Amino acid sequence: MISNHCELASAYHKQGFNCCQSVLAAFSDLTGLSEQASFDIGGGFGAGAGTGELCGAVSGAVMTLGLVTPVDASDPVGSKKRTVALSRELQKRFSEKFGALRCRELLQNKFTPDDTTPAAKAMGLTGHCDIMIVTAVEIVEEMLAERAQHTAGN
Repeated sequence: MISNHCELASAYHKQGFNCCQSVLAAFSDLTGLSEQASFDIGGGFGAGAGTGELCGAVSGAVMTLGLVTPVDASDPVGSKKRTVALSRELQKRFSEKFGALRCRELLQNKFTPDDTTPAAKAMGLTGHCDIMIVTAVEIVEEMLAERAQHTAGN
């Protein structure tokens, strides 16, 4: 099943928003950011922040995870460690699927959606960034679902 977040992210990208903006704005319902604020914050992170470095879809996904797991002012160090752990896990999962995190390296490869990118496959996406965006959204959703299950289990 294709999630609403995947559909939204894909639609934003088709409108011309960059990868980071598309991922971040797709989660506005969870982050509390307005669509406009998501576009504004993510504006400089496309094309690896304009340098070909960290993929914008990954940047948007990391921002999303940070916003949905807010800092505990009474434990800023613990909060930071938790958020960094989430960021590392997201990047690990993304890299396992695509073999890289850097936009420049990802653009050199041609990806065909397969069973490791189910939403992209189900949506029939063929565009490079479209696949990266929807897969980053899927990973965030997986991690949030795992977090909810873990929290419910405590």
